Amino acid sequence: MELAHWGENTTGDISVASGDSCIFPITLRGAASTSEVSQKPAHGKLKMLNVATYEYKTKARYKGSDAFAIKATGKGPKTSGTSVITVHATIK
Repeated sequence: MELAHWGENTTGDISVASGDSCIFPITLRGAASTSEVSQKPAHGKLKMLNVATYEYKTKARYKGSDAFAIKATGKGPKTSGTSVITVHATIK
């Protein structure tokens, strides 16, 4: 998922097998200067690998839904600002 401009909020959906992990890159035009977890997942762990990449790992044997949010600040070709990316996860 990619935002058109920094300062816009967005949502996305991912699907992950129970007990597995996935890499979640923040693909914004331009460069991120900071990012942080603004909402922790209830049924897994979210780990920052670098300013623009996170790893989400589900709890073993859990199946259902989860959500988390990342707040990132950066500068693009047209705008700069802070964006919140909310991710809804389906755990199978």
